[in-house]
Amino acid sequence: MDLQLATEYPPPNEAEHIESLIRHLRAKMERDYAKTRMLRDAHPKMHGCVRGEFRILPDLPQELRVGLFKQSGVYPVWVRFSNQNGTVTPDSKPDIRGVALKLMGVEGEELVQGGPDEKTHDFILISDSRFVTKDVAEFDGLVTSLTGGQVQLIWYFLTHLRVLRNLLWSLRRFSNPLAIRYFSVAPYLFGKKAVKYSLTPRDPIEIPAPKNPSENFLREAMVSQLGSSDAVFDFAVQFQIDPYKMPIEDPGITWDESLSPFRKVASLTIPKQVFDTPDRREFGDNLSFNPWRCLPEHRPLGGISRARRIVYQALSQFRHENNQISPKEPAA
Repeated sequence: MDLQLATEYPPPNEAEHIESLIRHLRAKMERDYAKTRMLRDAHPKMHGCVRGEFRILPDLPQELRVGLFKQSGVYPVWVRFSNQNGTVTPDSKPDIRGVALKLMGVEGEELVQGGPDEKTHDFILISDSRFVTKDVAEFDGLVTSLTGGQVQLIWYFLTHLRVLRNLLWSLRRFSNPLAIRYFSVAPYLFGKKAVKYSLTPRDPIEIPAPKNPSENFLREAMVSQLGSSDAVFDFAVQFQIDPYKMPIEDPGITWDESLSPFRKVASLTIPKQVFDTPDRREFGDNLSFNPWRCLPEHRPLGGISRARRIVYQALSQFRHENNQISPKEPAA
């Protein structure tokens, strides 16, 4: 196949696997939270939901002045840090860590349509530069195996060795969510080009992992740092320059930074604050994030993102209905 830059190539059976994902994940949520308040199917354990400022840099080169980044400005933002594991477990367990940003006051029509007053823009990133699978079919197989028993899971990994390798490489221990570099994994449009995003701590405060850590020591590390100092991150984009070495439809491949380095376009500042309160925890758990909640110039690309648009909306609605909560986007 002759691949082109910033071009998608959807397989014919993708919709079937998306529906299968929704069925399996919804059934898992029903089982896991049959007697309790329903949490997310992934990233259910939140370390903290904190307020911040997302600042678009002034005087960007012309090729970087696209969509949200067309002109300098400052947006208030909610930032949610979490563990990926679908089951709430101690922070000492190796895992993928996530960060989700919700910018507010963003003008323009979003791809995910909400109410007329909803002016939010979401970014979702994780602590590894690769997704575990190459496409929706492979991810559907992984989720089916994870919910189908040990023998089925072992067979899946024996027949999908790259998935196993990517998963093992991505499961790591960390001592502070504010000191992790995060990646979008999936590509996005940037005008007419394709990019991936990264979020890098500017001056990371590495907190030594405790010898006998509590189950929530990552939250405690955030409480400690933000109790006395700010946390600042650089937000950057990496352009796709080779459709084969930097594929759109396989997020399980890291885009080589030596071929195309990340270019800084914004900064995220999380000021020192008190956030570990019951009200803030409830607020953060009720928030919904979707990478399709964005301006058209930054449309998500690739099969995993096409699945996210449908799966995220379906499971968010399912979770909120079970919790008898009407989802609402926060205002600036």
